[in-house]
Formats: sequence, structure tokens, C-alpha cells
Amino acid sequence: MIGSLTYNDYIKLFNENKISSNKLNINQAQPSSLDLSLSEECYEIKFSFLSSNSTVREKLENNIVKKIDLKGGYIFEKNKTYIVKLNEKLDLQNNIFGHCNPKSSTGRLDIFCRTIVDFSDEYEKIPINFKGEIFLEITSRSFDIKFESGNKLNQLRLVYKKHNYLNDNELNEINKHNQIVFAEKYSDYIIENGLKVSVNLLSYNNKAVAYSAKKNAPLLDFNKINFHKISDYWNLIFSEKKSIIIEKDKFYILRSKEKVRIPNFLAGEMIPYDTGIGDFRAHYAGFFDPGFGDPGGSYAVLEVKANELPFILEDGQTIARIKYEKLNKKSNIVYGLEIDSNYQNQGLKLSKHFKDNE
Repeated sequence: MIGSLTYNDYIKLFNENKISSNKLNINQAQPSSLDLSLSEECYEIKFSFLSSNSTVREKLENNIVKKIDLKGGYIFEKNKTYIVKLNEKLDLQNNIFGHCNPKSSTGRLDIFCRTIVDFSDEYEKIPINFKGEIFLEITSRSFDIKFESGNKLNQLRLVYKKHNYLNDNELNEINKHNQIVFAEKYSDYIIENGLKVSVNLLSYNNKAVAYSAKKNAPLLDFNKINFHKISDYWNLIFSEKKSIIIEKDKFYILRSKEKVRIPNFLAGEMIPYDTGIGDFRAHYAGFFDPGFGDPGGSYAVLEVKANELPFILEDGQTIARIKYEKLNKKSNIVYGLEIDSNYQNQGLKLSKHFKDNE
């Protein structure tokens, strides 16, 4: 059936060598996506680029500042751009195509990364029946971060024949019987070109409503989980007036007002930027796997950065959309504790690299 592939499809593609890697781990397969991993081959580059009429390696030749070996780890300096070959290669057939997105932890660290492949005119796009290497362009925008080979910064979602997106009528019908959004009352959410997601700026029990990244934070080690002190890297933001000012070039972590859920026959994706709802980018990391938010919904964490001007953000303001699409079949593996998912039933949640008890 048409639609996004599920866990068993990725396992089958591994076994048929249509997805290959000398370091492939079955745990990279997720309910409706595949985690991709950094190889040892890395370059600092002068300029970002696409390879619409050539291979990535041909475009790379005259763009290298220096070659880097990631085997022992390397510090990616803030606002410098690097390109890393990923361990995984593809040999797609039977009208399978895909696209990529940063993983949740990547977006929450303000790491701007996007996938590049040979003869493609778009970032993040995996053309139909693509065969070849995959490269990842990486720019850390808030922190100096130490990466090494094997780290997983982005993920791939493959689709058979075409996306099977749900329209608003279908979403409303599903929500009646298989709830996808949880709000205090019906009028608190809107399904219009997907599920509109609004921002929470109402402080409960004097808790912070947002985090903003500090400008001069210490080095962050991507391998160290539940390790870094929140106060070294983030400012806590409180809101007495149910609004905050998003300052230009600052990075913010917020959460949605609604709780959302992805049933086991659907996949979700956050729309990263929509000029109709404000001059800012919301949510770097886009994929929601089936099972996210089971059973009673989970808040969506929102990564926000103003593009040109400071921006007043008010409680309940629409900040992003989630579009839902059908899987090609129900997923027998779902997001959650059984597969060690990091962000099930989350609140205002930083990436897994920071201490939970602070």
C-alpha cells in the first residue's frame, strides 16, 4: 500500500541490502523513520551548496577548508559549517523515495543540519529510487559541540509511491474516535491545513515557560547524556503578562498549549516555517512517529528563532502546524518506553544531554 514505511519495512530493506552500512545497528530503525549516523569522514567547508547537476563529491572539491577525522571526536565551532558523509548508503527501488529531518535532540540544541545527496535540487530530499551516498551539512548555532563518528543527528522517512496526507475533514473524523489532540475545551484547538499548534506562555506554579540559549556557554559533548548543567547553557524565562519577546538571533525552547497524539496507523510532521503565522522559524525537528503521545497526548516542544525582527509572542498564538499522513500499514512498533524513546509524555523539555534533576 502507498504511504510512509514502517519499522518492518526498514528491517526488510536492511536485509535486502537496500539500506547498507558497515556499522548498521537494528536500533536505528524507528516506528516510521530511520536514524542516520555520522561516519569518520568530515570536512569544514566555505559555503553551503546543493548538487542538482553533479555529485556531492564533485561540488565538494573546491569548497574544503580542511579535512577532519571524526573517529576520536572533533569540536564543531559555533557558526562554522561542516559536511559529514553518513555511514548509510541507499539503493532504493520500486518507487520508494524519502526526505530527512533533524532528530529531536539535534533541533533542541540549535544544530542546523540538512541532508544533501547527488543530483538533487533540494535539501532533505531523497529522490525516487535513489542510489548512492548521503551527506549531512551541519552548523551549530548556539554552542560549540563535540561530535564523533557514530553520532546520530538526523533521520530518514521513506515513502512508497506517494505521501498519503490526511485532509482536515479526515483529521476531524479521526479525532472523534481516535483522539489526536487534547485541549481544555473543543474551541482551544483548530484543525486547518493540519493541526494548528499554539504556544504556552502561561506560567504554572511559578515555573519557567521557555528557555533561551546563553551566548557564552561551555563546550557541550554530544555523547554525554543527562550530564550538562542547565544553568551553564540556558536562561530560564518567566511570563507574567502571558507574552515574551523573541529577540533576533536568539534561540528559544517552548512548548505547545495542546497535547498531541499520533495513532499507530499515522505519522506526523511539524511544518518548520510558515510565513503566514509570523517571521520566525518554529521547530527544526519535524518527525513524529506513531505512538507519540500515547495514551493521553504529549506536549510538542517548539524550537523558535526570529529571522529578521524581534517578535512578540503571546500565549495561545499559533506557532506551527502538524500534518498527518497514513502509514502503508499499522506499525507494530510504536514510540515510547519499550524502544527507549526520550521524549514521550514530555513537558517543557530540553534535549537528553542536560541533567533532569536541576
